[in-house]
Amino acid sequence: MRQRTLWPLILATGLAVAGCGSAAPTKPSAGSAARKIVVWDWKSGEPGAASYVEKAKTDFAGKHPGVTVEFVAQPFDQYYTLLGAALQSGKGPDVMLFNGGGQLRDRVGTLIPLDPYVAEDKERLAGWDAFSKDGKIYAAPVTLQGHPIYYNKSLYQKAGLDPASPPKTWNDFVADCAAIKKAGAKCFALGNKEGIGIQFFMSGLGPGILTPKEYDDWIAGKRDWSSPHVKEIFSLWKKVNDDGLNNEGANSTAMFNDAFTVFDTGKAANIIGLMSDIGHWKDFGEFLGPENVGVMTSPVVTAGATPVLPYDGGIGYGVSKTAKDPQLAADLVRSLTSTAALTAFYEGAGAITADTTIDVSQSAPAVAAIVPQIKGGKPALHVALSSKTLDLMGRLSQQLLSGSASVDDVVTQLAASDKAS
Repeated sequence: MRQRTLWPLILATGLAVAGCGSAAPTKPSAGSAARKIVVWDWKSGEPGAASYVEKAKTDFAGKHPGVTVEFVAQPFDQYYTLLGAALQSGKGPDVMLFNGGGQLRDRVGTLIPLDPYVAEDKERLAGWDAFSKDGKIYAAPVTLQGHPIYYNKSLYQKAGLDPASPPKTWNDFVADCAAIKKAGAKCFALGNKEGIGIQFFMSGLGPGILTPKEYDDWIAGKRDWSSPHVKEIFSLWKKVNDDGLNNEGANSTAMFNDAFTVFDTGKAANIIGLMSDIGHWKDFGEFLGPENVGVMTSPVVTAGATPVLPYDGGIGYGVSKTAKDPQLAADLVRSLTSTAALTAFYEGAGAITADTTIDVSQSAPAVAAIVPQIKGGKPALHVALSSKTLDLMGRLSQQLLSGSASVDDVVTQLAASDKAS
């Protein structure tokens, strides 16, 4: 059941929140005093996002006194189905939250380009590419989403390994896994019940498999699904499971949040996690202790690979073509991506936000390991794919783990889907 949170934004002041990253107070749109903006997302109802939403609505109220904003928090597992139905019926929201990549790009026909409205924010925020198509921006980034490999330093130490020196090559990684097994834990925590474990695996380990040129070609849309290195991603996916490196029953384990629990409880030493506000450094640190949460880049699997941090814009807000006042809706998007709001999101939920001006120097060791890699990072491999291809890849990945599909069959089907997208 969806959760509704209705905030009448009626504040006397006309001043924006200091340090919000927005321009001077915006002149209210004509008729805005009697207006309401409806926002759909899956974040506003979560406790960790409460201070973020509060800062954003305060910023917006300072620019548009009297305008009411209604946040409708939808369940994430039904979000895009519900959104599609609402948009098709002409009763969709004014402002909508999207995951970066295919989920956004497949729906740009329902959105207005934001370029005229967010020009002043482009230098401050990172992750725009995940919310762009054909040179136009359709949503403003809130978080950066990436797939670092987290490891449990205490388990590494228990296994007689040096937690300060994680493995650099795949052979070393597998050798470490053998030591970890002797210490009583699995190597990887994996959840693929939703079919998204393969997305984490592709983007987390792909930088150690593809050469830099292959990687760049993939992101640019020049994908050769029949190449040996692309096949290696899926071969390794199957081999890791066949060799018992994953927790038992990966296909029946939900990534959100059962796989994360496997890692949190010390039953597995490594997990390909997230950078945003779940399955990330802060969640893991609350269970393991911040000092025990390590971060590594992908071990090198094939010669010539140069591992980097895979990341994109994580989630971002866009404006519907049906919005009655696009300027007003775009101003709300700017408030939702203001420095004040994103600082609150980082402090409250631990999200690595899109705002590059936020000081994270006093944060946990894992953040200190992640943030410096952002500048040299590259877009995540799976984000370049359409939502239809990702759905197919999820189903095929389950078949690979169960042994009912071959790698050649999988890449052939994915190539056909990718070409048709």
